[in-house]
Amino acid sequence: MRRSRLSVYVASLLLAVGTALTGAASAQAADTAAAGGYVALGDSYSSGLGAGSYIASSGDCSRSTRAYPYLWAAANSPSSFDFTACSGARTGDVTASQLGPLSASTALVSITIGGNDAGFADIMQTCVLQSDSACVSRINTAKAFVDSTLPGRLDTVYSAIRTKAPSAHVVVLGYPRFYKLGASGCLGLSETKRRALNEAADHIDAATEKRALDHGFTFGDVRPTFTGHEICSGSSWMHAVSWLNIPESYHPTAAGQSGGYLPVLNSAA
Repeated sequence: MRRSRLSVYVASLLLAVGTALTGAASAQAADTAAAGGYVALGDSYSSGLGAGSYIASSGDCSRSTRAYPYLWAAANSPSSFDFTACSGARTGDVTASQLGPLSASTALVSITIGGNDAGFADIMQTCVLQSDSACVSRINTAKAFVDSTLPGRLDTVYSAIRTKAPSAHVVVLGYPRFYKLGASGCLGLSETKRRALNEAADHIDAATEKRALDHGFTFGDVRPTFTGHEICSGSSWMHAVSWLNIPESYHPTAAGQSGGYLPVLNSAA
């Protein structure tokens, strides 16, 4: 019995030390990133479309003060912060107009990209307005694009980031699943469509993670943090279809940015 108690004590002590060291390492990593500049690239999931509180000067890019890049910069005070993510951006838009602030002094880069290349808006329109079979067919077309074409486009973006910011820690964040499956009393799309949309998110996340890791970048998976907060969960951090504000449909709310994306960047940075 005494030996058992001693073992439990030692195990508890080691766990406490390990937790403290992990926390210290995370804090040190954040301090290191903050010592240099932070540049936030990407599409609407990084600009904060759906979170409200948009920066007037950002125009149609819909950059929000509630977006995870803005929240991270406010909490960590990097030496400089450039927020160039833009709603609707594709990979070509990133290389053409978002990389200007990157330099040898950039310490941290974050990005979400690829969804618009795969036809996100058209997929959602098809699935909302057309049949189950049309929705699944459009998603299968997008999956084929993700398999055949998107990896090369991501390579181009990631290589350009590394060239312009050779010392930066680059965090590539993924996309959440949209729906909680099997939820009763949740109106809207059929279960077939919901499942197909979730599978599409998984598919693009898998492709994005592979390309990010192959470039030596960190992949930030937001699916775990959004679990329990999907549409139909009763505590959604995602906008469902809103006929009064179509662009914000299927985008994270302010809670999704602060509770879903920000913790993942905190851990990865």
